Amino acid sequence: MNLKKSLLLIALILIVDQVSKIYIKTHFVLGEYVDVFNWFKILFIENEGAAWGTKLSDIFPIADSTGKLVLTIFRLFAIVGIGYWLLDTIKKKSSTTLIFAVSLIFAGALGNIIDSVFYGMIFNDSYAQVATLFSSEPYGSLFHGKVVDMLYFPMVDTTWPNWIPVVGGNTFRFFEPVFNIADTAISTGVGILIVFNKKAFGDSVEKVKTNKSAVE
Repeated sequence: MNLKKSLLLIALILIVDQVSKIYIKTHFVLGEYVDVFNWFKILFIENEGAAWGTKLSDIFPIADSTGKLVLTIFRLFAIVGIGYWLLDTIKKKSSTTLIFAVSLIFAGALGNIIDSVFYGMIFNDSYAQVATLFSSEPYGSLFHGKVVDMLYFPMVDTTWPNWIPVVGGNTFRFFEPVFNIADTAISTGVGILIVFNKKAFGDSVEKVKTNKSAVE
């Protein structure tokens, strides 16, 4: 897989990701949802934190705005590192599996960074109203945007029987997290690296073994 194909894949994911987010942001009120199937909903939420909505301010004694800024800056450094990794794998002509997976991770990370960096200054808020793109009253500022999520798969949505100790009568949902196209790309890329580890890194491992044998 060469650089051109990698960039094409990244561009395709970014377009789908951003178009879906902008559409949701400009057509849905926060918390609004549409039932596609019983097990699949389009549900508009915004994530101010990291994975699963975790905020740095929940862990450290800092303000929400400071935590958001630190998280966004961290994401920017991370995307630089992933970008370097991607270019390095292409330069070394690594396996197509590895380049494909890293391309997915890079595209997903970049998609969410766009939200974090720019959305706060181009959208107004979505509370009890549909947001406007390029609003004159943005809800935040540069580096303080919220990530738009909308894909929700409550494949199981039920209540534990009352006779079950501890959890009886409580609601049980699976799968509960709400995510977006960028998250899907990241998860898919990581999943490929885990499941197809030997295929992804096989060439590199063999080269190391060959070079080691030659030295010995």
